[in-house]
Amino acid sequence: MKNRLIHFSRLIALAFVVFACSDSDPEAPLGEFDSGILIMNEGNFGTNDGEVYHLDPGTEELKANIFEEANSRPFAGLLEDLVLEDDKLYLVANTGKIEIVDPGDFASLGSVTTDLDQPRSLTVNSDKLFISDYGPYDASYATPDSYIAVVDNTLGGTVSNKIAVSRKPEDLLSSGKYIWVAGSEEGKIEIIDAETEEIIETLDVEGSPKVFLQVEGHTFLYATGATEIYFYNLNLGALAISNTYTLPVANASGRIAIGDNNALYLITSSGWPDYEDAVAKVSLTGGVEENWYTGSGFYGIGFDPYRDEVYVSNSNGFQGNGTVTVLDENAAELRTYEVGRGPSGFLVR
Repeated sequence: MKNRLIHFSRLIALAFVVFACSDSDPEAPLGEFDSGILIMNEGNFGTNDGEVYHLDPGTEELKANIFEEANSRPFAGLLEDLVLEDDKLYLVANTGKIEIVDPGDFASLGSVTTDLDQPRSLTVNSDKLFISDYGPYDASYATPDSYIAVVDNTLGGTVSNKIAVSRKPEDLLSSGKYIWVAGSEEGKIEIIDAETEEIIETLDVEGSPKVFLQVEGHTFLYATGATEIYFYNLNLGALAISNTYTLPVANASGRIAIGDNNALYLITSSGWPDYEDAVAKVSLTGGVEENWYTGSGFYGIGFDPYRDEVYVSNSNGFQGNGTVTVLDENAAELRTYEVGRGPSGFLVR
C-alpha cells in the first residue's frame, strides 16, 4: 500500500490549503471516512471478495464492506492497493480493474475495467493515471509483458497506452513530470517522462524493489533480499541514487510501515515449512531488532501516528476472516479486531 506516501502528501496538501485560505473561508465538512483507519482486505482467490473496512480508533467502531454499502454492489475483485491522490481514492484490484471513489463517503466516481491484466498500484501525473501492471501470464506463469498502463482521465475510462517495463512492476512515485517505477523482478528503477510516456532512464539496483517511502525528509526506495534489505536514497532532481543503506534482515517481505521517530516496521517470514513470522523494527542508522514481535500468518502492517500504535494483520491462512492486532511501542497487544478475508494493508487518515 501507499499509506506512507499518501499520508505525507496529504499533510502537504492540507498545509497548503490552510496557508492559502483566509480565516473567513468556510471549511469543507469531513466525510464519514475522511478520518480513522481504512483496512484493506485483499479477498480470497476465486471468490474475489476483497473489501475495505473502516475503523474509528477513538470509539473502536468497525464498519465492514464500506464500498458495497456505499454503492449497493460488491467490490468483486482482489484488492491490491489503496491510493489517495487529488481527493480521489483509487482501489486497485489485481483481478484487472480500478475503482475510483470519493474518500469521504466511498461513492463511486469512475473506474477502469478493461485492458488491464494484473494491476499493482498507480499514481497521478499530468492529469493522467499511470498504473503498474504485471501483464498476462505466459504458459510458464512468467510475466514477460509487464507494463505501465496510461489512462487520460483521473476519473478512469479506457487505457490509451501501455509502456513496456521490466517484469513485475510494483510501486510508483510521481515527482515533477516523472514517474519512478519499482521493477521488482529484475532489480530496476525505470523513470518515465509523463508527458512523452517514454522511459528516459533505467537504474539497476540490488534486491527486489518494492515501495517508495518518505523518511526524514528524503525519498527512498525499499528493496528486499534473501538476507538483507536495502534503502536507496533517491535524488529526484538528478534522476539518480544518492546513497544506499543496507541492513542485515533476512526473509523480509514488501510489507513495511513508518513509525514514530522514523522507526521502520516490516514483516519477515521464514516460509515453508516453518512459517515463522516476525515484525522487525529497524532504523536507517543501523539499529535492527529482527524479532520485535513474533507469530505466524502476518500479512500486513501499518502505523497510527496519532496514537503511536502498530497494526499487524493476520490472514489466518485464508480459512475464514482475518484479524488485526494493535500493539503499543513495546509490542504489547492492546486490542484485536476481526476483519475481512486476507487483510493486507492500512491507510491512516
